[in-house]
Amino acid sequence: MRIFTKNRLFLPVVLIFLVLSFSKTASAGDIVLKDLNGRLVNLSGHKGSPAILFFWTTWCHFCRNEIKALDQKYKEIEKEGITVFAINVSEPEYNVRRFFKNYALSFRVLLDESGLAADRYGIIGVPTYIFLDKNGRVILIENRMPADYKILLLK
Repeated sequence: MRIFTKNRLFLPVVLIFLVLSFSKTASAGDIVLKDLNGRLVNLSGHKGSPAILFFWTTWCHFCRNEIKALDQKYKEIEKEGITVFAINVSEPEYNVRRFFKNYALSFRVLLDESGLAADRYGIIGVPTYIFLDKNGRVILIENRMPADYKILLLK
């Protein structure tokens, strides 16, 4: 009888673990975020080309360094047909607008005020890069831009 009790608990725990594991590596799905111009962007709408999602916050010193470096590489990245989004996590729009008075970026900034996109991708901290293949699947999660990002995204 004791074996039955252990097995009865084991199966639900394994199922919960599997569901949580798959949800963190899932594709973008229908996550819709607003950009700083008020336009809605569906992350799944960019299937067909690889993408880089850069999760960041205004208060993070490392994020500031990474966002500057990403902006310097953006023209080259764009020429390769790679879409780039900087996704601000869980901050009000006015904070992000105030931050960008000092920064002029070339790529779109999206607002994840509720943290839905960050949760969907299992973001633990910032800065975090999510690299998506042309089918919208996560192929790499990093805290810095890897030198071989083109090889990863364009294969």
